[in-house]
Formats: sequence, structure tokens, C-alpha cells
Amino acid sequence: MNDASVESFFATLATANPEPRTELDYTSLFELLSAVLLSAQATDVSVNKASARLFALAPTPAKMLALGPERVAELIRTIGLYRTKAQNLVRTCRLLVEQHGGRVPRTRDALEALPGVGRKTANVVLNVAFGEPTLAVDTHVHRVANRTGLAPGKTPLEVERRLLERIPPAYRVHAHHWLILHGRYVCKARAPLCDRCPVRAFCDSGTPTMNTKDRR
Repeated sequence: MNDASVESFFATLATANPEPRTELDYTSLFELLSAVLLSAQATDVSVNKASARLFALAPTPAKMLALGPERVAELIRTIGLYRTKAQNLVRTCRLLVEQHGGRVPRTRDALEALPGVGRKTANVVLNVAFGEPTLAVDTHVHRVANRTGLAPGKTPLEVERRLLERIPPAYRVHAHHWLILHGRYVCKARAPLCDRCPVRAFCDSGTPTMNTKDRR
């Protein structure tokens, strides 16, 4: 994908969805952080079902801390790795209360110092909560970046850095969401919907001769 195609690729996605949003449900920055922490190796749909129960009882770090890891685990047991996530969430709440006045910090270093919060989670929070032009590379973004030729790379960090180099500044704030949604609903891991893809003309793989091996 050449630079001209990159511009057209994102211009097309922007026209179709000017204000993309995360599909995680939340009503506060704390709930956003919690939902993203819970979303590792889980679908947004499953997280939303579990977090609805959890946030009804604990919408603040102090209330989450009061529930304790066992009760939190019970409330989120329908999602993967729920015991580990419950422990990390409660430990994170303790740090939010003790070190940040119950508020979600807005720097990468502070976010990544929280239990269970890695680079990807920090990138999502910085982007969604604070409008930072960060790129969280999940399985969808990684697949789309490689398959289309937008930002080929073996590791999430390699793909992230390449994306930040290639995406025009005007599109960087929303690029994270456009790529996730495109990978989730169109450029799927199996049987991508190339015949319905709005950016097929700019994709290195989206041609009529594309074979099964190319769709990995």
C-alpha cells in the first residue's frame, strides 16, 4: 500500500463512519479503564454483560475495592481469565485510591504502572478518554495492518510504530477504532468480506485473484 493509498484508505473509512466509538459500555473514565482491563482475550459483548453487573454495584474505585477480589470474580465469571482480572482490577483500584485520588491518570507511565494494564490498555484509555492519537494493536488491528499492506509487522509494537509513521495526522485520533471495526466486521480472520469492502481498491490483498492462503 503506497502513501497515496493510505490517505484514500482512511478518507474512505472516515466518510463511512466520521465519529467511530468503542463498543465497550461505560459511563465514566473509571468504568472505561475497568472495561478495557477486562476485555483482554474476551469479546466486547461478553465484557459488556459482565461489566453491567459489576458497575451496578461498584461504579467507583473505592466501591470496587470494597467488593474485594472474590466478589468481583463472581460478578465477572462469564469472561475469560476472570479470577486474574478480578485480582488485577481490585489491586488497580487500590492504587487509584491511594495514589491518584480515585481518578484515572492520564499519562502512559502512570497507567502502565497499574496491575493488569499493559501498553494496549493504556493506549485505548489515552485515546478514548483523553483524545490522544495512540494506536492500540489488538488481533483485529494486527491482521488488518498486515493483510492490507498498511503497516506490516510481526509484533504489536512493530505494527503500532509503523502505523504511527504511515497514518496521516488528520486520521490518527480515530484510526484505532476504524481499524478495529473494519477487522471485526469486514476484514475478518476467516472468510473476509472482500466483495463488500469499501477500501478494497487500496488493499494489497483485496483483489479478485486473492486466494485462500492470502487471507491469513
